[in-house]
Amino acid sequence: MHDRPQQDPTPEVMTYREGSYVIDTRSGTLAQVMGIVGPRVQLRHPGGGREWEVPPKWLRLASRAEREAAVGCAECVVLRTAQRRAVDGGEKWAAVEATVAVRRHVREVHGW
Repeated sequence: MHDRPQQDPTPEVMTYREGSYVIDTRSGTLAQVMGIVGPRVQLRHPGGGREWEVPPKWLRLASRAEREAAVGCAECVVLRTAQRRAVDGGEKWAAVEATVAVRRHVREVHGW
């Protein structure tokens, strides 16, 4: 008899970094990863709003075109860059203000 290594019956599940853009394949909705709680990924629309949770198997990374559509205009890029710097730098109040600015811009300019 040959000894065969046993394979894990459950396939690997993709993990997503906070801030990544993904598609909820159940609805085709573009979303941004906000975090992971237990076995579920928390998502939010790029312009903000209420979060929802999805099992990772129902997600896929957004394509470049889908991400570019989410990033929007040049002002979006500037605002999101400032937001990311504040978050990465641990500047809590600056991160909150930057997040509010991003959401306000996306709602007012892009109608999300």
